[in-house]
Order: sequence, then structure tokens, then C-alpha cells
Amino acid sequence: MSFRRTPRVHGLMTRSYADDLRLFGSGKAKLGLLALVLAYLGLPFFLTSDFWLSVLDYAGIAAIGALGLNLLTGYTGQVSLGHAFFIGLGAYAAAQLGGPDALNLPLPLWLLGAAVFGVLVGALIGPFALRLRGNYLAIVTLGLIFLGEHLFRNLKEVTGGNSGTNVDTTATLGGLDFKDLALLGENFSFNQGYFWLIWGLVGLVALLVKNLVRTRPGRALQAVRDRDVAAEVVGVQLGRYKVGAFAVSSGLAALAGALLGSYQQFVSPDEFSLFLSIQYIAIIIVGGVGTVFGSIVGALVLGGLPGLIDKYSASIPGVSTGSGDSGFISVFSLNQAIFGLLIVLFLVFEPRGLAAVWLRVKAYFKAWPFSY
Repeated sequence: MSFRRTPRVHGLMTRSYADDLRLFGSGKAKLGLLALVLAYLGLPFFLTSDFWLSVLDYAGIAAIGALGLNLLTGYTGQVSLGHAFFIGLGAYAAAQLGGPDALNLPLPLWLLGAAVFGVLVGALIGPFALRLRGNYLAIVTLGLIFLGEHLFRNLKEVTGGNSGTNVDTTATLGGLDFKDLALLGENFSFNQGYFWLIWGLVGLVALLVKNLVRTRPGRALQAVRDRDVAAEVVGVQLGRYKVGAFAVSSGLAALAGALLGSYQQFVSPDEFSLFLSIQYIAIIIVGGVGTVFGSIVGALVLGGLPGLIDKYSASIPGVSTGSGDSGFISVFSLNQAIFGLLIVLFLVFEPRGLAAVWLRVKAYFKAWPFSY
């Protein structure tokens, strides 16, 4: 009698379902996480320039808003041009919730309150806006920009009207005042303290979104994006998930707006224009639509770009920095042109953004020397 021996499969060649669910399952992923944590903790010690810290702070705020937009557009397939409206809502909500002349709530409460306010407004608008799809939805959400501009300019008791309003919120958490941070016997600047606050929230929001898209609701959102009719046939409630994605996206946008107002300590209606929505669309396209880390990469590349252009505009030929200059393009118009050009170039040559470039490079070195 002969027995046929069953071949054994090496453990490294198999992956369990539990392994796939781990965010940082491999040793390289854990080393990468450790490097990110060390950069988060140590960067303000070495980067003491207020300008470059402000660029990173603006990029972190943009990353939170981009994560919300990517959840709606990249994972659910709903194109929205109204993101700036919800960012404005969050900024003005922070002024009312955290300001000393208003409710004067502590940091966690006014941040949470602004985000919840964005979720509620998004859930209210969602059922009307999301009856449409594609270009029609984009046009409807574009109307939110003009509605918000009207409200922000005319609700003067809340927003200050055209003159804007101060956002003097508290920034204290557990005895740490991020506006005037003293830690380990060392005093840190305003921008250093807000770097830790903003990028700590970026990490929490990224973890939240990453876990959301890996759950059953997240898979349902992606099914709606890929083929909404087929998703409905297999039991996905289209209205429920579309409105839910719109509400969560609005809440994250409001959270970004609250941080923006608190960081700048002043906001005005001119900041929440159509250009801001286009800026966020450019961020997710350049970074990578439908990816979490692509939103952060896109924000790092484009989030602080307006500040860089504003600082170095005097050195750029043809750029007008004042009414008496002979340049043929203003700083604001140059910003618009750059964002528009980047959207076109990436859609034509790299529709999946910088995230796809990174994945190709990663796959190349993983398969080396057999890659070609």
C-alpha cells in the first residue's frame, strides 16, 4: 500500500483573513509607522522656522478636509464642489463654540461640536443633493458655494459679514496649551504647538477613515461607486449609504474648517469660495482618488502651495504682487492656474495620482530582480 504525501505550504506563502485585516501586519509596515511617529514627535524640535511650520500646519488641515472629500468622491463616487461650504461652516461654528465671547467650550468640545454640526447639515442636505449623480450632482453642490457665500456675508451677528470675525478658541488639552506650549522644560512657538495638534488629528482621522473603508459599510460605499445598480440588487441601500458618506464627509470638512479658524484666529467669507473647493479636488486627484494615504500626500504637496507662492511671488517673473507692478498675472490667478493645470495633467497622464506612482515603485523593488 502506498501513501501519497500531501505537500506542505510554507507559512510565508499564505495569508489569513485576520492578516488582511491588520493595518500594520508586516514588519516593514510597523517600521514605517514607527518612522512616522518619530517624525511627528521630533520634527518641531528640528524645524524651527515659523514659515515652514505654517506650511506643514496648513497642509495638515488640508489633509483632514481631503480625507473627507476622498471618502465621498473616491470611495463613493459622488463628485462634490461644495466642500468649501462645509469648511466655512466649521470655521464659524468654532468661533461660536470656542470663543470667549460665545460658549467658550474646551478644545475637545468645540472641535467635536463643529464636526457634529457639519454632519447634521450634511445629513440634511444629502437626501436632496444625492438624488442626482455625476455632473448634475456637481452642479447642485456648486450651488452650496453661492448659498454659503450669501449666508456668511449677511449673517453678521454670527459671521461678522464681509469684515470677517475673530476665532479666539481655547487650545488646551490635559494641561497642555498648544498656543503656548511648554514641555520638558522647553517653550515652543505657536506654530510648533499647532503642528502637534493638527497632525495628531490627521493621524486619528486617517485611522478612522481607513478602518471605515475596510468594514462592511466601506465595502458597500465602494460597491456604490463601482456599479450602483448592481450594488442595489445585492441589497445595498443606495440612499442610506450615499447620505451617510455625504454626512461624514461634511463632518470632516467642518472639522478641518474649525482647525483652520482656530489656527488663523480669523476668518472671512472670501476664504470659502469656489477656488477652495477646486483646491481640495486638486489635492485628491494629485494624491490619489480612492486612497487614504493619497489624500495626505496630496495635501503635503498642495496644501501649503498658496503660502509658498505668496512668499516667493516677488521672485517669479511676470507675477504682480501689487497694484503698481507690471506683472501680467496676480498671485491669486497664478494659484488658480497652477491648480487647474495640475488637475488636467494628472487626469491625462496619471489618473490615479501619486499614490499609484508609489505603489508601482514599491512593486518594482518588491519583485526585483525579476521586475521589468
